[in-house]
Amino acid sequence: MSTDSDIHEIAQAIFSVNRHAKTAPEPQHLYFIKKEAINKLLKEKRAERIGLHFSDRPKYSNQHSTLLVKVADYYFHIPPTKEDFKELEHLGSLDKNYRNPHSKMSLSQAKRVLYPYINYKPSTKPKKSRTYTSAYYTPSSLGKMEWPPTSRHRNY
Repeated sequence: MSTDSDIHEIAQAIFSVNRHAKTAPEPQHLYFIKKEAINKLLKEKRAERIGLHFSDRPKYSNQHSTLLVKVADYYFHIPPTKEDFKELEHLGSLDKNYRNPHSKMSLSQAKRVLYPYINYKPSTKPKKSRTYTSAYYTPSSLGKMEWPPTSRHRNY
């Protein structure tokens, strides 16, 4: 069984992952780690469902709700289940005055904490490097010569 300090470290790691996901160009993996860790904590009864909040960012102009979960001293939002709507109170809009405790944990440290906890094995495939090509760029053949030069390129 994990101690309170373990749960606090996991909460800090989730906080760090969540903070980075909000500004990441492709945050899907970070939100996946967050959701998996919180769901595991809920199953183990080491996190508490508090209630439902209206989201700050309505999808397609439709208001939707998120589930507020408490882990140690931290509060997080995840997508709710149908049971959450039946069992939990709706708390209305988010309280903008509330802030989580600050955490200085780096994203790499957070992943080192959360990956073993959720039993996640990162892919060992090398990432494809992105090469930028503009839709407006057309390569020019000017100035290109065959190599080795043929007789038609010789100066006489």
